[in-house]
Amino acid sequence: MLGVILIVFTIISITPGDPARLILGLEAEQDAVDMLIQELRLDRPLVVRFFYYMSDIITRFDFGRSYRTGLPVFNEILIRYPYTLILAFMSVIVATGIGIPIGVLSAVKQYSLADMIPRVVSMFLASVPLFWLGMMFILLFSLTLGWFPSSGIGTWAHFVLPVMATALPNAAGLMRITRTTMLETVRQDYIRTARAKGAPESHVIFKHALTNALLPIINALGATLGFMLGGSIISETVFAVPGLGTLMINAVRVKDIPMVLAATIFLSVIFCFIILVIDIAFGFADPRIRSRFAKR
Repeated sequence: MLGVILIVFTIISITPGDPARLILGLEAEQDAVDMLIQELRLDRPLVVRFFYYMSDIITRFDFGRSYRTGLPVFNEILIRYPYTLILAFMSVIVATGIGIPIGVLSAVKQYSLADMIPRVVSMFLASVPLFWLGMMFILLFSLTLGWFPSSGIGTWAHFVLPVMATALPNAAGLMRITRTTMLETVRQDYIRTARAKGAPESHVIFKHALTNALLPIINALGATLGFMLGGSIISETVFAVPGLGTLMINAVRVKDIPMVLAATIFLSVIFCFIILVIDIAFGFADPRIRSRFAKR
């Protein structure tokens, strides 16, 4: 966490742009700009400013106030983050519901049409830029067909296009990972033994093969969820979703250092928590991990 704060603080501080001038406007008098620079401690060396920032966090749990609004930064983060949370979880659910079953089917029906068509489609979706896919969805489903609204957040219909645009490329990645791990698993000796004993094919595939292929899939799901919770910036920008990604983009544009830092810290904590949940899920998915943990 300290490394994340240091890196982001350094990058946002040395990038071109005067936060005081951006806050007051280009027509503001220089005396007012100088006074604001002193008030925000922007005239101090980088190391000193970082020391003050860390002191405020450690001693008072104060992450600063936004340069744009003057309000505590976490107030706006907590207002925006639920939209990102809804978008992320819905996208993960859709990506999981599409990617894993198709990946299993593709592995079971290797080299057939049921394998070749999903592989071609997944390569296409994994290669297409997200902003282009989002704009095509707006053009087709919003402007041409009029099925869904093109931007904003109001009803469940507003989430359909951003969720699908975010979920489909991730579903393609999950499908490829599921197919690869399933192909490795179905060639194992215990799978051949289960089939030789007369176990139903569905039982062999879903109980024996898929259960033992879950670890890489769980890892991919966790990384996907962490990325989405970090703010699907492109989707939120294309579909004008007022989430955390849009908030960070706007904060970077005006060099709102406290907002960028607070959002980054918040996302880092969430991502660390997701990694912890993945490690715990490994224990439930693989009995061998549980047994090693029990021995310790």
